[in-house]
Amino acid sequence: MFSFRTTPFFEQSDNVLSKGRVAILCNQSAWHPETGEYLFETLAKRGNLVKIFTPEHSLYGELVAGIPTVEVSTAIEEDDLKDVDAMVVELQDAGSRYSNFTSLIYNTFKRLKASSSDISVFIIDRLNPSGRQIEGTLGILGLPHRHGLTIGELANMFYCELNARFPLHIISANAEQVNRELLAWTIPPFSDFAGMFTPTFYSGQCLWMGTNVSYGHGTNRPFEQFGAPFMESLFGRDISPISDDAIHVRWTRFIPSYGLYEGQICFGYHLMSIPGAPYHALNHTLKTMNFIHGVCPEFKFETLNRYLEDAALMNYIEGGIVWKDAAEYIKSEEQKWMRKSKKYVLYGDEPFRIK
Repeated sequence: MFSFRTTPFFEQSDNVLSKGRVAILCNQSAWHPETGEYLFETLAKRGNLVKIFTPEHSLYGELVAGIPTVEVSTAIEEDDLKDVDAMVVELQDAGSRYSNFTSLIYNTFKRLKASSSDISVFIIDRLNPSGRQIEGTLGILGLPHRHGLTIGELANMFYCELNARFPLHIISANAEQVNRELLAWTIPPFSDFAGMFTPTFYSGQCLWMGTNVSYGHGTNRPFEQFGAPFMESLFGRDISPISDDAIHVRWTRFIPSYGLYEGQICFGYHLMSIPGAPYHALNHTLKTMNFIHGVCPEFKFETLNRYLEDAALMNYIEGGIVWKDAAEYIKSEEQKWMRKSKKYVLYGDEPFRIK
C-alpha cells in the first residue's frame, strides 16, 4: 500500500502512529520550526517512541533518555525492527547517489521486502538541495551521479522497483513548514555539505574522495576547492585546460586542518559559481581529472570507481577515449534517466539535463 499525503506529518491520524510502537530514522535536519524541537523529541513526548536510528556522521550519543539510539551505516536490520510497528524517516539528502542515506533507504527497503514485514513506513519528504538538474551515468542502484529527485521520490522508486508490499506513506515536502521556512542546506546533512554553493559542485567534486587529491576536507570550502602538495608544479600555469564558461576558476593554496594532507600546503583550484549559469559539475570534474592524470604522475585514483561506478568514464580519465565520446555516452545515460524518473516524480516539475 502506497500513499502520497499533502497534509503535514503532525496532522496524520493513523492509529499506528498514535498507538503503535514507533521508531524514527533521522539526522540533524529533522528539526521543526513550529515546535522548536527535533522530531524525535516531539514523538518521545507522545509516549510511544521506542527506538531512534541515526546514520553515520549525524547526531551522536543517547538522544532521549531511556530510548535506545542506534547508529546505522548500510541498512537497518530486521532484528532491530522486530518490536516496531511504524518507522518515521526524516533525512535531508544531498541530491547525489554518493549519499549514504540513499543506499541506507534502499537496503532497508530490501530487508523489509525480504522479511515480508508489515511495518508502516512514513517518509517526511524534504526538498532536494541540488534541485532538479541531473548529471551522469546510471550506477549500481540505477541512479545517475546527480539524480534530481527528492528523498521521498527515491523511496517511491525503490518501493516500486522492489515490488514491496509494506505500507509506505510519503508526506509531501510542500506540506511541511520546515521546507517553507528553511532553505534545504540550512542544517547541513553532513559537516562537509557546508552551504548554499555546495550542491553546485558536490556531484563532481565528491569524486576526489576516491583519489589522492584533497577536496578541501578540513577547510571552510569543502567541495569548492581541491588540490594536493604534488600539484605545486601546476601553480601559476595556464588555467584554460580546466576552465568552464559557467564558473570562475582561480589558483589557490590551502592547508587542511584535518584529514588528507593535514597541516600541509595543498596547491590547487578554487571554483566559484556564476549565478544562473548552467554548470555540469560531473563533466567538469572528469575533464579536470583527465588533465591532472596527464600532467601529474603522482596522481592516484585506486578507489575512484567506488564513486564513479562506470568503466567507460574511468577509461576517459585514463586517456583511453576522447571527451566527445565520453560526453555522448553521458548524454545518452542522462536521457535514459529522464525517461525513467518521470514515473516516480511526486511534484509538478521534473528532472532536467543541461544540453
